[in-house]
Amino acid sequence: MKSSALFDQIGAAELRAVIGDFYARVFGDVMIGFMFRGVDRQHLIDREFELTAALLGAPGVSYTGRPMRVAHARHTIFGGQFERRLQILRETLRDHDVDTAIQQAWIDHQLALRDQITRDRGSDCDDSRAAGPRLAVVPPDDPDRPIKLGRK
Repeated sequence: MKSSALFDQIGAAELRAVIGDFYARVFGDVMIGFMFRGVDRQHLIDREFELTAALLGAPGVSYTGRPMRVAHARHTIFGGQFERRLQILRETLRDHDVDTAIQQAWIDHQLALRDQITRDRGSDCDDSRAAGPRLAVVPPDDPDRPIKLGRK
């Protein structure tokens, strides 16, 4: 049996408050909010509560929703959209001062579900700043020299 220590730490009321705020942010987000038009927000909140409470060890709580792959199959969800939802979750957890162990467990679980929600690998974050900026035009050796535009 899973320990209920993490669930006991946050409690049902605070978990519901965090999830409610999270979905308010998701539904209103300019990047992914459109994906939730016409969706029953309370239904999502209830399923997310079950999923997260069970993850955190809530006694007597189990997830009653459809499997993730089935629930998301009719939607084209790109990796960047998945990442945006994850970023909103991180910000919500931070703003509610959720304990770091709970945050880590929650985020790790969301990441573990990624393959069931999106097959898109093209938008995984890659920190390419270390390589320096990539310019479309190579700067001249002499920065004061005018750049010639147009025809010869």
